[in-house]
Amino acid sequence: MSSQALNVAIVGATGAVGQEFLQVLDERQFPIAELKLLASARSAGKTTTFKGKTYTVEELTKDSFKNVDLALFSAGGSISKKFAPIAVESGAVVVDNSSAFRMADGIPLVVPEVNPEAVKEAGIKIGNPGVGIIANPNCSTIIMLMAVNPLHKVAGVKRMVVSTYQAASGAGAAAMAELEQQSREVLEGKPVTMDIFPFQYAFNLFSHNSDMKPNGYNQEELKMVHETHKIWNQVNGDQTAITTTCVRVPVMRAHAESINLEFEKSITEEEAIAALEGAAGVSLINDREANRFPTPLDASFKDDCYVGRVRRDISRSDNKGLDLFVCGDQIRKGAALNAVQIAELLV
Repeated sequence: MSSQALNVAIVGATGAVGQEFLQVLDERQFPIAELKLLASARSAGKTTTFKGKTYTVEELTKDSFKNVDLALFSAGGSISKKFAPIAVESGAVVVDNSSAFRMADGIPLVVPEVNPEAVKEAGIKIGNPGVGIIANPNCSTIIMLMAVNPLHKVAGVKRMVVSTYQAASGAGAAAMAELEQQSREVLEGKPVTMDIFPFQYAFNLFSHNSDMKPNGYNQEELKMVHETHKIWNQVNGDQTAITTTCVRVPVMRAHAESINLEFEKSITEEEAIAALEGAAGVSLINDREANRFPTPLDASFKDDCYVGRVRRDISRSDNKGLDLFVCGDQIRKGAALNAVQIAELLV
């Protein structure tokens, strides 16, 4: 990485992803000249330690981005829509973790291992004021593509059928706390507190709580479809057929996904495993003899996405179908790590 040090602002600094931003920036030794932590008025005044120095969280205002080179946003779509353009006008490049800009024309949607060229093609660079929002994809999309893209490059994915098993972390720190609280309440025989989700979460699972659309798909499921098409630059050409079912499961912070793939060309299990073994950001846990495959706990607090259960689709008579299972840390690769990797493309 270049030694060029940047003035960095984190918007939503006190949230789960905001705190993970700080950890990832530290671990990856991202070059920071000055750091500014921004959040809502109720969080202003809190303190956080980074690299041995104590920082005080400031209230986010329209004047927060003076002399900021890079702004990492994770404070929700409405905040991003209001303040990301202000940050860009002030001369910053914004990497946004919300859904606000993902499908907007002219704004790149980036997984660095998949489509890093999208940043350069959009003309985004530090010191180019007025051109500067990069969108971080949905966590489920990122984790899916980390496993699928290496195979897509080998044989071309024609169709995907995906079922997700999504952790509490996808709904934020409050949802993680509620899962922990509910687990205690159930085990102690107490009434269950339900402030975040409309259903009991502990020892239960339910359809993803995002908005339901008239066609029977929820918003999370459609994000995975539309975002994949954009990342693979399939917006105006032939598109991979994708269908998804997203489910909340009582896991703390790593998502899992079951993926069935139909390919344009033949691909063997051995060829798929070789492609996955050579892919950046991917690790294999694929031991059939020991029945040992990825679990959410394997992926928790880890940068890599873990892939296993790689097998031929026996419902097909050809060699163009595979099944696999993937787990990835929703807060890290699904959010903070991916955003910091995008920022690394800029320095």
